[in-house]
Amino acid sequence: MTGTDTTIDQRDDAPGSRLGLQIPDRYRHDWALFADWCAATDHRPVPAAPESLALFLREHPAAPATQRRRLSAINTVHTTHGYPPPGRTETVRRRLDAARAQRLDRLAPLLHHRAGELPTEGWPSGLFGRRDALLLVLASTGMSFTDITRLRRRDVTVDDGVLVATTRAGERFRLAPDPGTSDNAALVVYRRWAQIHTFLDQHPGTHLLRQHLTDPAEILTDPLDATQARQPLLCPIDRWGHLPFAQAMTPQSVSTLVRAHLAGRAPIRTTLPVAAQEDTDTLVAPHIDLDPGYYERGTAARRRDHEDLADLDDAFDEIEQRADALLDELMRVLEGP
Repeated sequence: MTGTDTTIDQRDDAPGSRLGLQIPDRYRHDWALFADWCAATDHRPVPAAPESLALFLREHPAAPATQRRRLSAINTVHTTHGYPPPGRTETVRRRLDAARAQRLDRLAPLLHHRAGELPTEGWPSGLFGRRDALLLVLASTGMSFTDITRLRRRDVTVDDGVLVATTRAGERFRLAPDPGTSDNAALVVYRRWAQIHTFLDQHPGTHLLRQHLTDPAEILTDPLDATQARQPLLCPIDRWGHLPFAQAMTPQSVSTLVRAHLAGRAPIRTTLPVAAQEDTDTLVAPHIDLDPGYYERGTAARRRDHEDLADLDDAFDEIEQRADALLDELMRVLEGP
């Protein structure tokens, strides 16, 4: 074993050796502390859950520089072995940065309030309102804008009245009901947007969606198939109300919308009038009686037109020859001295 930063301790008693992990020498002590704690508390060290890492930091208080060094060791071991770094999750950032946690705690009620003000019906205002409301609710958790755009429909679930969003790194954000009223406004917001997905699963296209948002009706939700589960949870909406389900929003667009809603400068979506849907069930095709001589007259007319137009080919040839002659004359004029 050498003393360089890239040296890997392969001794039998080295931390992580029993797990088949390669631990850089400079991270050996910090990783040993975390691995021993995991063994004592029955937590898995690799891949470590963000909640486990946050608990570890809480039970091992230290100076901020020491905690950052521990996180660097744990993150490096994870990324070296192909796992997402648990120390870069919101759960851990809140634990290390009290000011950030307080700021998010102040912003969360405002984001939820803004979400509750957005329209849920009307075209296309209700469509934008439902999407942006869920976007604001997810942002209130402290989830990064990048993680929000990476969410798929399968990543948001309901567990005993609690809305649970799981990021690609495996971090779980829980939005529980209000302790005083037992109401879960975040769950209502999510279900309104999920109904848009479900409606378009059953009725692709925006025409029927316009009718639905004008006069919403209850929609029966079926389990997601494999294709639907992989679709982005939040997708862009163009000015015509079209939703490209295979395309996710960008972090920049999410950031812009969140900041605009917080500042009260979000785009105002005018509710457009929607024509009443025709009752196609009562439409009766009119009965038409054809003249018995209809087909004979039509055949005679086509024969007559064919004879009258037989000389048109010669006429067109003559016109084309004259046009060519005029073009040649024009070119001589333009090319002349």
